[in-house]
Amino acid sequence: MKKFLPSCVAAVLMCAGLAHAKYPEKPITLMLPFAPGSATDSVARIVGKALSERIGQPVVVEPKPGANGQIGTSAAARSAPDGYTLFMGTTGTHSSNPALFKRISYDPVKDFAPILLVGEVPFVLVANNNVPARSLDEFIRYGRQNPDKLFYAYAAPTSQVAGETFVRMANIKSSGVSYKSSPQAAVDLIAGHSQFYFIDFSTGLPHIRSGSMRAIAVAGERTDMLPGVPPVSSALPGLVLTSWNGIFAPAGTPKEIVNYLNAELRAVLKMPAVRQSLQGIGFEILGTGTPEDFGAVIGSDLKKWAQWIEQAGIKPQ
Repeated sequence: MKKFLPSCVAAVLMCAGLAHAKYPEKPITLMLPFAPGSATDSVARIVGKALSERIGQPVVVEPKPGANGQIGTSAAARSAPDGYTLFMGTTGTHSSNPALFKRISYDPVKDFAPILLVGEVPFVLVANNNVPARSLDEFIRYGRQNPDKLFYAYAAPTSQVAGETFVRMANIKSSGVSYKSSPQAAVDLIAGHSQFYFIDFSTGLPHIRSGSMRAIAVAGERTDMLPGVPPVSSALPGLVLTSWNGIFAPAGTPKEIVNYLNAELRAVLKMPAVRQSLQGIGFEILGTGTPEDFGAVIGSDLKKWAQWIEQAGIKPQ
């Protein structure tokens, strides 16, 4: 019996290894926490299409928006850990939501297996065209002189934290208006239902270029995509915010599959066509680390965003 047990274990492990060697054998679902048209959606579709072509199986992008990303994130966490449901998470779902809410329906660390940190989404402070301010200094001055006349939109945790931090640091009296999706928030900003918004580049650039909204300042570093637009930190030192996008599997997904996907995704992000498409929407590509590297980023960001949210005066809901 003692000799039989080890041989059984070996046989089981061998069968499991063979099963993983055949992966993937069917379509993969790439679940998202935000609506179609968002930056996360744009990145997922570009990466998903290239990954599909590389591995020879469809990668189906499935948005599940709502509740600051909690609905899609919870659904992904409950999915079978077999490599056929992946998740495009963000700074919001895995770094700031735990500090924004008293209770969330998933654990950002225990419920997920990090695969790859794909890159960062930059944000830009935009204003409705009826706001009589052309520069960042003029915008701050106008806000101080006209209390309660500026309302900011937000559709994701990053834009919420950026908006509230900006209001606090600029000493402007303003309130936030929550939206289910970034495109919806953009439409209402253009219509004048809100006056400013820290919008992701993917959603905001077409509107800025068409003239339907005005770029005031970038939330990160100065960029050639918006020449002449200063960083917010030039007037409010320390206000530098971006949001990362990364791909996860549910916790318990075999390590062989996680490592396979990490290698395939890193190869995808080196493709010239993919890089050109992502850079065209203002996305900063990273995509060179290991799953363990990505896990370390999440651990660090959980502490960092909790501190920013506390400093912004945002009380957990």
